Amino acid sequence: MTSNGTGANPGGRFVWFDLLTTDPAAAISFYTKLVGWEIQVWPGEVPYSMWATNGAPIGGVGQLTAEDVTAGAHPSWRAYITTPDADATTAAATQLGGRVVVPPQSIPTVGRFATLADPQGAVFAAFTQETPSAEREGPIPQGEFSWHELATSDAVAAFEFYRTLFGWQKTSEMDMGAQGKYQMFGRGTEVLGGIYNAAPNHPQPPAWLHYIRVADVDRSALQIPRLGAKVTNGPMDVPGGSRILQGLDPQGGAFAIHSGG
Repeated sequence: MTSNGTGANPGGRFVWFDLLTTDPAAAISFYTKLVGWEIQVWPGEVPYSMWATNGAPIGGVGQLTAEDVTAGAHPSWRAYITTPDADATTAAATQLGGRVVVPPQSIPTVGRFATLADPQGAVFAAFTQETPSAEREGPIPQGEFSWHELATSDAVAAFEFYRTLFGWQKTSEMDMGAQGKYQMFGRGTEVLGGIYNAAPNHPQPPAWLHYIRVADVDRSALQIPRLGAKVTNGPMDVPGGSRILQGLDPQGGAFAIHSGG
């Protein structure tokens, strides 16, 4: 089993975020206007547009084909989580009841990754970086992903799955009544996000939602409908002095933003 660990490729860090969508050009227009991201192009065999903020790339955007949509795919974000060995993590995930979506493969000069689904069905990627990025120090700056939230059908089982793969630890928790606990998790002293049971009437299958830090959620809330997107929840206060909002981008991809805290 892989774990948090230390050394060249410490595990359990969210380091890259891909948006798979039906209209990359329109998605780029939306997120660059809403969040202030820039676009950099990676000049590989197939050019790849990357989201960039504070001078560095943090993810990319890819095309969902008509065949993908027919097969049931829909616009969504996918996070890459570091591991010392993507192949070992893939094997461990299947032993724990997960599923391989894309088998392990290498990207020259970048690293090796596999796309996986946890036992409840939420999709993520395990990623071994060829050149590990630096550990984060200090507050998460505006324009970067600041919180990682899993809405699932079995929060207790889901946490145990990710704890075994990535060494995440329980931090604090909040009581959600009939839905159980909102379990926050982290690595070392860094709190990364939360895992909770979705309400029975939740319209989506288990999925990760990644929050982007913005200057002012309420100001962004006014901008979102003008950009052709939809606010689905918020703006609202959450413990710790933050404001959050959840929405659907113009292509239907779920996104979330966060300010303060």
